[in-house]
Amino acid sequence: MGLLAGALRRWGTPLVDCDAGKALFVEPNHAARRPFDAYHLMELALERSGRRDFSDHSFIEPLQRLLRAYEEEADLSRFGRRAVHFDVSRSLANLITLDEAEDKDPSITERPIEQPIFITGLPRSATTFLHMLLAQDPALAVPRSWQCMYPYPNPILGLDLRRLEVDAEFALFRLLSPGVAALHPITADAPQECTDITAQVFQSLRFDTTHRIPSYLNWLEGYGHHDAFRFHRRFLQHLDAQAPMNENGRRRWVLKAPDHVFAMDAIKSAYPDARFVFLHRDPLCVVASCVKLAELLHKPFTRHVDRKALGTQVSARLVESTEEMAWAAGQDPDILHLHYRQVVARPIETIKALYSHCAMALSAGVETRMRQWLKRPRLYRRRHPRYSLREFGLDAHDLNRRFARYMQAFHVTPEASAARVH
Repeated sequence: MGLLAGALRRWGTPLVDCDAGKALFVEPNHAARRPFDAYHLMELALERSGRRDFSDHSFIEPLQRLLRAYEEEADLSRFGRRAVHFDVSRSLANLITLDEAEDKDPSITERPIEQPIFITGLPRSATTFLHMLLAQDPALAVPRSWQCMYPYPNPILGLDLRRLEVDAEFALFRLLSPGVAALHPITADAPQECTDITAQVFQSLRFDTTHRIPSYLNWLEGYGHHDAFRFHRRFLQHLDAQAPMNENGRRRWVLKAPDHVFAMDAIKSAYPDARFVFLHRDPLCVVASCVKLAELLHKPFTRHVDRKALGTQVSARLVESTEEMAWAAGQDPDILHLHYRQVVARPIETIKALYSHCAMALSAGVETRMRQWLKRPRLYRRRHPRYSLREFGLDAHDLNRRFARYMQAFHVTPEASAARVH
């Protein structure tokens, strides 16, 4: 399920201030009461770094739009306000860190990112499983959670503690929102979604899944994702510059997010040689758990969650996702389409089809690594709780009607388990 990976990054509250080394949860109370001000937060970030300005100002309007929506629509709790403050501060600090790295080595932005593979599809359609399986190939690179949150180590401490810090933050979030781990367990070293990368320039659909901010979402849909994916490429170049090359001297990146379906044109503009993989599944098997996850992710940050309104919001977004997939498939016949049942029942066969589609060779050694990984006890094999559509004000017959065109277009057959989510 792809929503959580970005959502946890959405929370993204560092336990330690990367610049000052101070515990962030002892921030003065007035910080939680002060209205959000983009320029004030930018000034603080620049002051801490000793720099005068950001190299690129394109993030400023998206940040202002996001902060305004938080103030006017999100009904943030006190903790929610602090989380927003710290998450924005972390992203601004990361932007400064990228600028500093490029000052030292301008060649970073010239690094080629060749033929990246983008995986997308409905949540709960095995996109995470496929991403993790592909990560077993040393010739492929994936952005890890700890890298996305902190692209460079803290130079003040002199130690690279990013994995430990992010794992600690995940542990804290599990305490704040019991039930999240049962829906989507994740670790610092797990492959991360692209929505966390684009969130650092405040142009990401992940914000909408943890807060009620309709004005921001409407603005972003009109503004588009081209700036976001130009930054995405830049961010990937920084990760690429720090990663060891494989024995062939080449590396191919594999990216994943259900929200990619809303940004296909922007991705193709940033990566003209990108390859795409769509995963499909019976939507009735995913709707209720997606709404439940959204509820759990909203709770720590807001004073009130309207479960029925959330059901309407999430289900509508999933319908839009299927419509975007159908449109994209009509525009691009080179997209590889895979089905959930195929991926989980015959993963190696699926991998071979994907490698063939992307003109890659699957060596015997890599296949062995993947088969060994599949044999290990994995969190994705846990049985997930099932939730009723009715508790979120949804009707199975209505959803079947709304998803009928998607089911027909991609030859998606109903799953027997869907009968139990009514």
